Amino acid sequence: MRALKEIATLVVLVVLTVVPIRLFIAQPFIVDGESMFPTFLDKDYLIIDELSYRFSPPTRGDVIVFRYPNDLSVFYIKRVIGLPGETVDISRGAVTITREDGSTLELPEEYVVYEDATYTLRTFVGEDEYFVMGDNRPRSSDSRVWGTLPKENIMGRAFMRLFPLKNASVFPGSVHIPQS
Repeated sequence: MRALKEIATLVVLVVLTVVPIRLFIAQPFIVDGESMFPTFLDKDYLIIDELSYRFSPPTRGDVIVFRYPNDLSVFYIKRVIGLPGETVDISRGAVTITREDGSTLELPEEYVVYEDATYTLRTFVGEDEYFVMGDNRPRSSDSRVWGTLPKENIMGRAFMRLFPLKNASVFPGSVHIPQS
């Protein structure tokens, strides 16, 4: 009887510890597809940080997981390219950002291996919206196709890659993109 009580106590403690972490702090995510190749491969196992964006907004270059705007039951992983109030210009694969103050920034995108050099687009990113793209541009359904991403759809950012073990890392895919 005592052993059963200890097991029940242990189960309750585990549930009280794990459930809040899983719901509010971090959750697992398995990459599905090639849209983020070579940064992430199909079946990479990630831990998503759900807490950071409650205190500060996403920045350009962050790799985020979010609910697909056209079907909230589907999760995508992409890189933040355009921030609220900016205009994103894509001309033959080159991405230029025009900020609210009129200054421009051409993005140095070393992480992009396969670019679609025929693509041209100009999009304004509204308040509480983000422009996101996959690193494997020809294989990515992203803001170029379905529009800007509402902030409320963002689940969090890629915090850790756990598998495959040879690629385990903290803040996988992080790159420094000049903000100014």
